[in-house]
Amino acid sequence: TSAADEVGLYDKVSIYMEEDDELTTVQVVTTVRCDPLEGLVSRESPFGKSVLGKKVGDKFTVQVNDNYSYEAEIRSITKSEDDGSAPIMSY
Repeated sequence: TSAADEVGLYDKVSIYMEEDDELTTVQVVTTVRCDPLEGLVSRESPFGKSVLGKKVGDKFTVQVNDNYSYEAEIRSITKSEDDGSAPIMSY
């Protein structure tokens, strides 16, 4: 579990992407519930690993692969829980 002011699992996070100059909202979820197109990002992904435990105002780097990374900044955190609404990914 995370502290009240840190990004934890299922929290909705408003992220400022410097490279794109845009604000986006994502929710960090378990791998079976991830759906990047809906803003549901796996905690196992490069982004999920980078954002968990961060606080509002923190800047961080997401290392996508050996050749690409990008900077992001946390603008807000909305505490949330797994309400069961996110569909479980089907294979």
